[in-house]
Amino acid sequence: MPRWHTYGDFFHDQFTWLASGTVYIAIVLTAMQVGLATEALAEDRTFQSASYGHYYNGCRLQPSTVRTSIIAIHGLGTESPRTWEFKRKDGSGVVNWLSDSTMLPAVVPEARIFTYDWDANYFENAPVQTLLGHADNLLALIAAEQGPLPRPIIFVASCFGGLVLAEAINRAAQEGSPYRHVLFSTVGIVFLGTPFQGSDAARQAQWQVVVGGILGEQTSDHLIQDLEQKHHFVRQRVQKFTEIANADSAFAPSRLGNQTLFPFYPYDSCLDGFPRQGLPDVTHSGMNKFDGPENPGFKLVKDTIRRFLNSAPAVLVRHTQHRHFLVPFGRNEDFVGRESTLQQLLERIPPSANKDDCQRTAVEGLGGVGKTQVALEAAYRVRDEHPACSVFWVPAVDSISFEKVYREIGEALGVQGLDDDKADVKSLIKAALSRKNVGSWLLIVDNADDLKLLFSDQALADYLPFSRNGSILFTTRNHEAAVRLDIREHIITLKKMSDTEATKLLRTGLKENQTSDTESTARLLEFLANLPLAIKQASAYMAKTGISTIKYLSYYQSSNQTTAKLLSKDFEDRGRYRDINNPIATTWLISFNHISRDMPLAAYYLKFICFLAEKDIQISLLPSGEDELEANEAIGTLKGYAFILDRENPDSFDIHRLVRLAMRNWLQEKGEWQEWTVHVIQQLTDKYPFPEHENRMYEEAEQMHRQALELREAILGKEHPFTLGSMNYLADALYSQGKYEKAEQMYRQTLELREAVMGRKHPFTFASMNNLANALDSQGKYEEAEQMHRQALKLREEALGRENPGTLTRMNNLALVLRSQGKYEEAEQMHRQALELIKAVLGRKHPSTLTSMNNLASVLDSRGNYEEADQMHRQTLELTEAAMGSEHPDTLDSINSLASVLDRQGKYEEAEQMYRQTVELREAVLGREHPDTLNSMNNLAFVLDSQGKYEKAEQMHRQTLELMEAAMGREHPYILYSMGNLANVLRNQGKYEKAELMHRQILKLTEAAMGSEHPNTLDSMNNLALVLDSQGKYEEAEQMYRQILELIKEVLGREHPYTLTRMNNLASVLRSQGKYKEAERIFQ
Repeated sequence: MPRWHTYGDFFHDQFTWLASGTVYIAIVLTAMQVGLATEALAEDRTFQSASYGHYYNGCRLQPSTVRTSIIAIHGLGTESPRTWEFKRKDGSGVVNWLSDSTMLPAVVPEARIFTYDWDANYFENAPVQTLLGHADNLLALIAAEQGPLPRPIIFVASCFGGLVLAEAINRAAQEGSPYRHVLFSTVGIVFLGTPFQGSDAARQAQWQVVVGGILGEQTSDHLIQDLEQKHHFVRQRVQKFTEIANADSAFAPSRLGNQTLFPFYPYDSCLDGFPRQGLPDVTHSGMNKFDGPENPGFKLVKDTIRRFLNSAPAVLVRHTQHRHFLVPFGRNEDFVGRESTLQQLLERIPPSANKDDCQRTAVEGLGGVGKTQVALEAAYRVRDEHPACSVFWVPAVDSISFEKVYREIGEALGVQGLDDDKADVKSLIKAALSRKNVGSWLLIVDNADDLKLLFSDQALADYLPFSRNGSILFTTRNHEAAVRLDIREHIITLKKMSDTEATKLLRTGLKENQTSDTESTARLLEFLANLPLAIKQASAYMAKTGISTIKYLSYYQSSNQTTAKLLSKDFEDRGRYRDINNPIATTWLISFNHISRDMPLAAYYLKFICFLAEKDIQISLLPSGEDELEANEAIGTLKGYAFILDRENPDSFDIHRLVRLAMRNWLQEKGEWQEWTVHVIQQLTDKYPFPEHENRMYEEAEQMHRQALELREAILGKEHPFTLGSMNYLADALYSQGKYEKAEQMYRQTLELREAVMGRKHPFTFASMNNLANALDSQGKYEEAEQMHRQALKLREEALGRENPGTLTRMNNLALVLRSQGKYEEAEQMHRQALELIKAVLGRKHPSTLTSMNNLASVLDSRGNYEEADQMHRQTLELTEAAMGSEHPDTLDSINSLASVLDRQGKYEEAEQMYRQTVELREAVLGREHPDTLNSMNNLAFVLDSQGKYEKAEQMHRQTLELMEAAMGREHPYILYSMGNLANVLRNQGKYEKAELMHRQILKLTEAAMGSEHPNTLDSMNNLALVLDSQGKYEEAEQMYRQILELIKEVLGREHPYTLTRMNNLASVLRSQGKYKEAERIFQ
């Protein structure tokens, strides 16, 4: 059986009657629009090597010179480039008229020439693919390579390739097809022997497929069936193509019926309604091959293609007149970024994105965030990427401008009845756009913010059209508007620009030296919150004045008044409406007026919030309304306008920095600033008094005092006594939460200012000194704390006398810091003196008296007077609990202190019970991370260790240590205690190496923080010596015990229990080394 190399060869050999027949060329000129992206293709090598798109033109074209794309499609059973090659009989080579520089490239030097290399084999290794599949592939490949600039396309289709192309045109013409731009870009088609009526040759090809299958070849008859003369599918598809080519609706205003058509031969290549022209003495297989520029067939083809190109501009212009682009602004050449948002829009807003609905999409965000500019850029991109889609732009700022633009749309569409005085213009345009014959359209409704305008008075939302050929894009500042327009699933929230985008926008139109200082540029953009309108306003002012970002930033930093003035500066912006002012402050005033009208409580909240800090505003700070639902709606309204912003914590929010400044400026301009300041401070003070045990509002109080401090600084000045009072209250709130370092900073600042303003001997100055000393003591900064307590006590005694309650409190505080340093004797003496005076002045049951009793008992405990300490702690606890309740912090202090004494006496079970009680109550009252809670956890773990409950003790110590490090820092004294206790538990479990390593680390830190003679340092040395002893490192342990014993005798005395315990430890290690006599002397 003979093998045919091409489908043409098969025809030639089987049907000799074709040799003397006449071969015809069919040419169709269509009034279609531009589409293939030759600019992108000119530099894209990947396209040139793809299955669709071999680049035959030998010269490289610049993008600006490319005007047309020519795409050649081969027939069945063949491939490119063989389809287009003429083999010279003298063996001198081949001529490919598509790529030969003297042939088609010379005729159309401004064109890019491609081939669609589809798999047309049906006999050997044949794909199972139909005509429809190849048509879809062709369209997809063209669309994938199409760029933003429209270009005309001319097709050259040989034999069955013409049916592939005809079906591609049919599918592109379908309503809602994503490939309609390919249809409108096509300006001409040259058919070379396409069997539009099918062919009897298909039967012979079918026979070949069957035989090939018997011989084991991979064959497919799908394409052959499409070619059969009686195959109804071919007739249907050709008829459809003929209708498209002749229909005014598809290619109006140009009709195709009067163009020249050259069919293949009198029967199977005829296309109804088109004349034909033939080429004599050419076989079917040779009709697409030309031997040179003078070949008659080539001359006919080249003249036809040239004629297509000459008429293309006029054809395209006539067609584009039927697409409307009514947008009031030119394209923003300075548009920056927002690519991800635009990508989302371009996937949603083209009408072809959803063929079953008139979809609605909304871009929402704060006024000035760039919604209109994003919508404008999207409009131009839709125009470029969807040539058949009309774009209409309607402002929804008021009913007059809305109806005016609707009338303009009606005039463009030729809507009848607009001139009637009683015409309902909005209804007429809604009806017109809702009709299918208008074609596809995108309606952009800008500034759809006013709920009353949209849904109540004018009810503009009722005049929005519905068509499955249409799509509507809204821009709005009001989230509620987007929800009520039923766009919940397609709402895109536009947020501030990225740093890179903001920098690029600021530099637009400025000289390089104006933004050369990167630090000031970054800080300016941070201040402007990367808000596009504010950035553009700043850029316009800088361009006008020539100042740099350094200078402009200094204006913003100088005062709120200057900032407000800059935010109110108008500037020219061609991308905004002429009758609307451009300043950012004015932009938000419009929204605020809407809020004031529609939701008065939300307007009240915004005025209130603008006096508070910018970040982390607790919702609980707001005055509670009568109706909780109304309060929630008011907060939701402010969030909907993006005036306030959500945080991860649902109970707090932020206010936009520039909104806050603008709101304050409006209140000042209206003369309401002073009134609102007083109102806000009073509301905060009434709602959140200073945190006491009864209200437990520690965090809320901190927030309130921060707000009050900021307000008083702004109104009264930083040095006013009331302002200093707020500073002290804020420090107190910090101290109450265990935030000692922050409290210390605030106390120092308060003390410096009070000393400068009120003098060194003013009672408020004394109070600040005492508070600062307490904060230092709590952080383990004992020496500085002692010095300041002594100084405060001396000044207070001189000013107010020794028996003044405040003086006695200072004595007590000094005694506490002495105890913390191991100066137990002096501490005990001062505590006894203070207790006697306090009893006499305030009475036995006064809280200050009870505190003094507890402190004296604690120092007795430290000196080893356990029985007296135990008795005094029990007495204090009984009185404190009766006076203040079982959960009061002072009661918990007493319980903790008593448990400590019990622990030292070996009464572990009772001590454990009390420690557990304090842990539970302190965690409930103060919080899990409060230093007092952590101290109780540490004590509980310690007593568990003392009872041999090592695993539980280790687990609790590790948990406590982790929380302490997070809350206090690694060098806080409490951390060292906790580390020491954990190391002891490790030693008790035989984990000696880990314990030794930790004890050495603790000793180093303790000695550095407290000195070598501090009791805590001696404890650390003892713990290390114990673990050395446990490992048999007797010599080093002995040396350390001797050093400890020598120091502890001087600090605590020879009879102190600690001293005796250390003597016992030394004797034990001596005995372990066989030094029995010396050990015996120590034991005695």
